[in-house]
Amino acid sequence: MSDHKVRFYGYVERPYGQVSALLREQPLELLQRATHSASTRARALVANLRVNVGAVEVAVDVRTHIDRVAEEEGVAGMSPITSLEFGWEAARAPGFFPLMKARLSAWPLTSTETQLQLEGDYAPPLGPLGVAIDTVVGHRIAEASVERLLQDVIEQIRREPRG
Repeated sequence: MSDHKVRFYGYVERPYGQVSALLREQPLELLQRATHSASTRARALVANLRVNVGAVEVAVDVRTHIDRVAEEEGVAGMSPITSLEFGWEAARAPGFFPLMKARLSAWPLTSTETQLQLEGDYAPPLGPLGVAIDTVVGHRIAEASVERLLQDVIEQIRREPRG
């Protein structure tokens, strides 16, 4: 069974230095605020999907952990990149839900705009049954959750006081 990949891009009208500092200095707080917001919105998504998948509960509280924060200097005309490697799993009964490993990267586009990329790998749980569920609906839920998480991270960055 191979991992499944997801990737989304977004932009925030904040200088790279501010975004980079936030990712380096408050990574867990930023993700926790965003996952709380994403979790709330995911429940609305689930309500719409129940029509198609029955009464399966797919929105759960998650436990987020930071694996690594790195800052790479730009070389040979390339932009610097700040990246945050992290993961999350269901807070209760994690064996029934996908485990996600992700990387949030940020780099400057202009002096006032920063691009963000959230890419991740997840493995469906429950062996062959989980793969079948993922094929039918699970991958769409994973993609929607990751895209929503990126949008919520961007919103959290926008809410930060300008420094």
